[in-house]
Amino acid sequence: MAGQGQGNPAVVGLAGFGLTTLLLQFHNLGLCGTGVIFCTAMMLGGGAQLIAGFQEFKCGNNFGYSAFVVYGGFWMALGLIWLLLDLEAAGLVVGKHLHITGNDIGMFLLGFTLYTFIMWIASMRVHGMMAFTFTTLILGFIGLDLVFLAGMKSILTITAIDLVVCALSAWYMMAHVIFMQVFGRDVLPVGKPWIAARPEPVVNAKTAANAA
Repeated sequence: MAGQGQGNPAVVGLAGFGLTTLLLQFHNLGLCGTGVIFCTAMMLGGGAQLIAGFQEFKCGNNFGYSAFVVYGGFWMALGLIWLLLDLEAAGLVVGKHLHITGNDIGMFLLGFTLYTFIMWIASMRVHGMMAFTFTTLILGFIGLDLVFLAGMKSILTITAIDLVVCALSAWYMMAHVIFMQVFGRDVLPVGKPWIAARPEPVVNAKTAANAA
């Protein structure tokens, strides 16, 4: 099936974000190791999201541009953090400026939590599913902050489950866009924005005449 016009970069960005997030939570739930997550984070969560973000720039979509580029950078940075930790654990020379502690990872996550809060507010003006996805995302980041900064490891499982829901919600939005084109109708509705647009002021004929 041939499409018309420019494709929607979100279908790639959401796929990359959703899959990498899902795999990481599989690890947090004890279902897989980190090797495949590292590779996916670099190529899909990082690289593919960056490409999608730059395409969103061309579309004039600041929300998508910021989200895909920043979260793409998040996955690549997380992969590099794991790489440095492994190099240090293997006894290879890692300078003091590259030494990473658990608290450092917590502060790294906290920074992205603050960014996600801004995007969460903005997501409420996009549509319902976007707002829901960012709600689960910010809750997930807060949970990870507490795990690394407050030592609350007991909440890691519930945090992972929350982020599984976040990943699947991202895929739902991806499928919404793809199915809309393939089937020619809205198969997977995304709902109304949680924050409605301010209604336009009603101008009656007398007011319009006076303004003229």
